[in-house]
Amino acid sequence: MKFSICNEIFQGWKLEDVFRSAKSIGYDAVEIAPFTLAESVEQISAEERARIRESAKNAGIGISGIHWVLVKPDGLSINGPDAAVRERTAGYFKELVDFCADIGGRAIVVGSPKQRQILPGVTAAQAGEWTLETFRPAVARAEERGVVICLEPLGEAETNFINTAAQAVELTEQLHSKAFQIILDVKAMYAEGRPLPQIIRESRGKFAYFHANDRNLKGPGFGDVDFVPIFRALREVGYDGVVSVEVFKFEEGPQEIATRSLETLKKAWQQANL
Repeated sequence: MKFSICNEIFQGWKLEDVFRSAKSIGYDAVEIAPFTLAESVEQISAEERARIRESAKNAGIGISGIHWVLVKPDGLSINGPDAAVRERTAGYFKELVDFCADIGGRAIVVGSPKQRQILPGVTAAQAGEWTLETFRPAVARAEERGVVICLEPLGEAETNFINTAAQAVELTEQLHSKAFQIILDVKAMYAEGRPLPQIIRESRGKFAYFHANDRNLKGPGFGDVDFVPIFRALREVGYDGVVSVEVFKFEEGPQEIATRSLETLKKAWQQANL
């Protein structure tokens, strides 16, 4: 199992320092939120992308992928009624694929609850069709660049579109591409109200990335989530990808969050394999 951590936890840190710190703590990779680097990935030059990739290499750590991809620029929508906005969003997803590949990442996590909210007057069926239309060009680009676009199910408190892993699988399978799969996230799975190992088993072969956090929005080990049965289910379904720490409350500070989270995950992984 490979463990990653999201860079926005290290608020205000230079990316090179994040790489070095994550490596020293014991992580295998860092997951990058593009909004921490620029308003748009289109503003990040080829030279800067190469520098990011080389910095990670020099630190001895990988880049697992990118997430929080539609925080910036403003005005994007995956399934809104404005065709011009959807076309612009589709084009930006292609840019995200290139950026991810250029820095050495493999996965693009698409949560973006506000940018996929079904707006008044739009049916769920229409939203689904427009979503596929938006993703289709980027999925084709992802196939070429060796990147996987991972659609994230999110709870009803965050969005009214794609709230369960099953719904995410049903949508992504319509493009019939290994470059378009889903991500499972501990906090989001709790919103389904079903046992997490069951969701993992039902999603066998359909998810390409995994976010680890506590349902209290903090890191693993900062709440009551037991990761042993989660890891047992991941092992059972043959998942051998990345488990990435993504948290939403940072008050303990980046190094405490990163260290305790990784200690919790490694201990649970060891216990799951006994």
